[in-house]
Amino acid sequence: MLALALLCAGCSPATGAGSPAPSSSSSPPSAAAPALPAVPGVEAEVVRLRTDVPVPGQVHVRVTDTGDSPFTVTAVALDSPGFAPLPPTALTAAFQPGRTIALRTAYGEPDCAARPSPVAARLTVVRPGGAVEELRVPLAGDDLDVVHREACAVAGVLAVAGVGLEGLRAAGESVTGSVVLTRTGGDDRAVTVVDARGSVVLDVAVTGLPLELDPGEGRVGGEVAFTPASCEPHVLAETKQPFAFPLAVAVGDAEPVAVPLPVDAAQQDLLWDLLDRVC
Repeated sequence: MLALALLCAGCSPATGAGSPAPSSSSSPPSAAAPALPAVPGVEAEVVRLRTDVPVPGQVHVRVTDTGDSPFTVTAVALDSPGFAPLPPTALTAAFQPGRTIALRTAYGEPDCAARPSPVAARLTVVRPGGAVEELRVPLAGDDLDVVHREACAVAGVLAVAGVGLEGLRAAGESVTGSVVLTRTGGDDRAVTVVDARGSVVLDVAVTGLPLELDPGEGRVGGEVAFTPASCEPHVLAETKQPFAFPLAVAVGDAEPVAVPLPVDAAQQDLLWDLLDRVC
């Protein structure tokens, strides 16, 4: 039940092992969305790559020239009812027939009252003669659905209780402090931290799990300790998520959701100092 991937449980190329699986989206059920019309000569797919996972609000759109003439993409934006629209990302990607290029693309804040489908990429395309076209290309793949489901599951938990990290201090070969649950709304269900996972470079241990915020209780805390998980130079140099600590948090009888433990800049400095001191 607890399978890894703080921000990437269920994503196709970026799935890891060891963090809690997200619960299903809180979006209301609806009829299947109508398919978007295909665009002759262009096909596209939305994917969340491993390099996207540590970057909030980023996926890639893989565009393929399926026609018989070249074109150049100069801007890309996601078009989904489940995410706030963002301005297009400017770029230059030259396509030849049969060529596929993955374009880095931003997505906005999720709208958890809406489904993410139908999903399209809005592409600004320049043809060989200089003509400019604005295309709305339907996107294959379900990685954006996974992003939406994960984000809305986390939002559902945080609407009931906030998660915080307080009182960090150096303590020999560790850094200690408290993980705190604070009730944030009128929902009086119990909120429970079932498990806590470390990153590639730092182990995390929360004393006395499960940590439960009982009905009627406004705040509860449990001691947490961070210790180095690896002092290998290449691991320290190449880690992309040194401070990604997923907590498995359940609201009432619902399945646990992978909620990131927030670590601010000053707390990150303390943890880097720990690695420097011990390693």
